[in-house]
Amino acid sequence: MKTYDEKHIRNIVLLGAAKSGKTTLCETMLFEAGIIPRRGTVEEGNTVSDYHDVEHERGSSVYATCLHTEWRDYKINIIDTPGLEDFIGEIISSIRVCDTALLLLNAQYGVEVGTEQIWDYVDKYQKPTILAVNQLDAEQANFTRTVDDARRVFGSAVTIMQYPVNQGTGFNSVIDLLKMTMYRFPENGGKPEKLPIPDSEKEQAERLHNELVEKAAENDDTLMEQYFEKGNLDEDEMRQGLKIGMLKHQVFPVFCLSAIHNIGSGRLMGFIDNVAPAAIEMPPEQAEDGSVIPCDPAASPVLFVFKTLQEPHIGRLSFFKVLAGEIKAGVELYNEKGNTMERLNQLFITDGRNRNTTDVLRTGDIGCTLKLKNTLTNHTLGDKQSGKQVKPIEFPTPKVRVAIEATSKADDEKLSEVLAELHMEDPTLEIEYNRELKQVILHGQGDLHLALTKWRLENIYKMHVEYYAAKIPYRETIRKHATATYRHKKQSGGAGQFGEVYLTIEPYYEGMPPYKEHPVRDTDEIDLNWGGKLVFNNCIVGGAIDARFLPSILKGVMEKMQEGPLTGSYVRDIRVSVYDGKMHPVDSNDISFKIAGMMAFRDAFHQAAPQLLEPVYDIEISAPDVMAGDVMSELQSRRSIITGMDTQNNYQVIKARTPQAELDKLYAALRNVTQGKAKIKSAFAEYAPVPTDLQKKLSEDYKSAELVA
Repeated sequence: MKTYDEKHIRNIVLLGAAKSGKTTLCETMLFEAGIIPRRGTVEEGNTVSDYHDVEHERGSSVYATCLHTEWRDYKINIIDTPGLEDFIGEIISSIRVCDTALLLLNAQYGVEVGTEQIWDYVDKYQKPTILAVNQLDAEQANFTRTVDDARRVFGSAVTIMQYPVNQGTGFNSVIDLLKMTMYRFPENGGKPEKLPIPDSEKEQAERLHNELVEKAAENDDTLMEQYFEKGNLDEDEMRQGLKIGMLKHQVFPVFCLSAIHNIGSGRLMGFIDNVAPAAIEMPPEQAEDGSVIPCDPAASPVLFVFKTLQEPHIGRLSFFKVLAGEIKAGVELYNEKGNTMERLNQLFITDGRNRNTTDVLRTGDIGCTLKLKNTLTNHTLGDKQSGKQVKPIEFPTPKVRVAIEATSKADDEKLSEVLAELHMEDPTLEIEYNRELKQVILHGQGDLHLALTKWRLENIYKMHVEYYAAKIPYRETIRKHATATYRHKKQSGGAGQFGEVYLTIEPYYEGMPPYKEHPVRDTDEIDLNWGGKLVFNNCIVGGAIDARFLPSILKGVMEKMQEGPLTGSYVRDIRVSVYDGKMHPVDSNDISFKIAGMMAFRDAFHQAAPQLLEPVYDIEISAPDVMAGDVMSELQSRRSIITGMDTQNNYQVIKARTPQAELDKLYAALRNVTQGKAKIKSAFAEYAPVPTDLQKKLSEDYKSAELVA
């Protein structure tokens, strides 16, 4: 395979809402360049990009897939991405390593919900962006409306490079404003005929051409001076100005396509070659220590792993970008995070499932290798002496959760290993082994994300699993003072057991007055692992209980606090004072006082107005103005308290506090009422009292479960 230098490599991430035609465009670009002999289709399941079984079953992309094409002495690396927010991890990692975002817009629908969500990350990373209006051959295609929609969402940087002459059924002609030429495509697409601009289009073409010239000139002082002097710019000067504008994120060129009919892909690839920036023209990568990693072909090699994939019968594939230097097959590089030297025995350029062997990869290129031992996504490989680590990709926090359980004991034993492997591939799928709730909990980006995980477990790993509702980590506390006594007495043939404890309990809060009901000899103040405090006072006088038994009483109280009397949840924020008791010279021992302390605490707890607490989250929801009322109604129906509202552009930002018990259902409901347009952030806020009726129900459910057990 031909080796390209850093000036002739372009890295493109293909983005867009579901069904915008990304995978079809990939096929067309590869076919047009002669990489593949015929074009596959999504419907037939034979495209280069969507090659996984689940993608064939769904009829859409689930994974980001690396491809490449070669066009007029340039290599174009393409990453085809999914179009749904549930697979946002695949999208974000691809945006991070590519140098230009190619954003597809469906001419029938304009800027769709999925596109707006993806745009947030393109904008965050300030990636040079090309907009391609696809499906201009559809009956309902509307180029002008789509461009207006794009300007509403992306701003004035949207710049028309081409416009269709005859959009809709029969679409085959485009006016190119850079070359001031009309391209007319044959019936099956491909190489177009170059024609003069028709008289009927000259006025509009001249007006849009002048706008394009001004847009190219305004991003560079020298070009602006030349524009004022000559009143125009030549084609090379316009390309230079457009590249500068793209790098400044102030020009988003708009192209016309019908990917399915191979109309416009060649001109688009030519623009990518000549105008889209190479990696060496982009700002340098940031290191974790705040320094930069220059994209220097002469430097020591630095690789950044942005994707890990476990392929059946092959093993672990690691996809990386060469940030500096060049690498050859067999090179050994150091991974500081994995604390290991890794040997890259083979280097590949991938086209879907096909791996093309190469001997060398140069600065800016994207490649793949096999079976690295301790290298995962977000790891850096390089010179051991430099020690520089690339700033990691930041993945979004999960939005939904579910408990998972294997249906057979055999599967249960290997479930942890498989889940760890899935998390390795997809960092947005988080695994939690919750000892408190006695559940394994999956955290994902949405219901479809979790459904895909189950599909993979059952179809690839051949494991049978079930999903259940994830439990809520409630807390228990009290609202008033109470006193209790408990005598533990047990007689058997030999030595018996005896311990009697008198104690008081009361709610604890920071800054509360010292305990005065009985003299305090000493105090233990314990920060609980699950939050809150236990303050334990020893008020024993006169030797009623030996000091050696006090730790056992405390141990009994702590055990009961780990399985509270109301619902079995952790107990917090209580002050316990042991003030009296009795012991037996023979039968008293540690176990007796542990049991007596535990039961006395339990009895006092029930008398102290027990209160169940639930985790509450601060949430922030951005939704279109017209949908704000529906969002607030949904919040109020789910025990949320609205804490504030703000306006950003055409969006309402609604802030609220919502119990965790409502969050999973709320997320699904908000996606429904806003047609997926709501953007939701959440963060833990506090524990707050559960409503009385809900507390009663939860307590009764717990007692019923105990009786059954």
